[in-house]
Amino acid sequence: MFEGFINASADIEGVRIHAIKGGRGPALLLLHGHPQTHAIWHKVAPTLAQHFTVVAADLRGYGDSGKPQGTLDHANYSKRRMALDQVALMRGLGFTSFAVMGHDRGGRVAARMAIDHPDAVTQLVTLDVAPTVAMYEQTSFEFARAYWHWFFLVRPAPFPETLIRADPDLYLKQTMGARSAGLAPFTPEAYAEYLRCLSDPATAHGICEDYRASITIDLEHDRADLAAGKRIECPFLALWGAQGAVGQCFDPLAEWRSWNASVSGEALPCGHYIAEETPQLLLERVLPFLQR
Repeated sequence: MFEGFINASADIEGVRIHAIKGGRGPALLLLHGHPQTHAIWHKVAPTLAQHFTVVAADLRGYGDSGKPQGTLDHANYSKRRMALDQVALMRGLGFTSFAVMGHDRGGRVAARMAIDHPDAVTQLVTLDVAPTVAMYEQTSFEFARAYWHWFFLVRPAPFPETLIRADPDLYLKQTMGARSAGLAPFTPEAYAEYLRCLSDPATAHGICEDYRASITIDLEHDRADLAAGKRIECPFLALWGAQGAVGQCFDPLAEWRSWNASVSGEALPCGHYIAEETPQLLLERVLPFLQR
């Protein structure tokens, strides 16, 4: 995977952020979701690198990035902190402004980045994600059943960490494999990478802290910004899977309009893992948007 890409990792305020870089042209940052790593982009990165300088990074707590012990308020795993990591990474690589595409958790980090760093983010693409506030406040039986991990991972340490560490492979199969497409979208190489990283005992804690932050400090940040009138100002494309819980339980465009009145987007004929289920269709949608 990622032939021709080079290591672009950096230490950001004492936390190692793992990243790879390839291609040429305007900068494009790619951010993955749970419980994965930057490897989710391996089917689309070669084509994107023909048009952009592509940086694919692991969020703190995931992959080969650092996994610090969570603080009592979970602030060091807030999306604000994760966004700062990535902005500092890109600046260190010489990019003061860049486009960003984020899937799942990476979409939440990307949206927070666009809010907090409007001078840095030129364009925003989110994949199969709706705003955190909307998803928690509108939780239904159907959503809770599909996204059970949202409510499991936020339990106090070390309960969820202990269960994940007991059988990382089973956890992957019960999260990734239990979605609409099963395990079919994941190549053996990519799945092996996800399992390798989740088998690091520290990853279980990083993942849980990410979700603990989302149900606490991230909600505080989002509600405060909505009340203050802060919004996403850059061009914004939101895509989601027609067979996924986000599209079936929420109206992603309507919810994102609370943050950006001109957001555009659509459902794609797939489930949650867009970049691995329908990579060609994703490229057909994002390339014209990013090349404007």
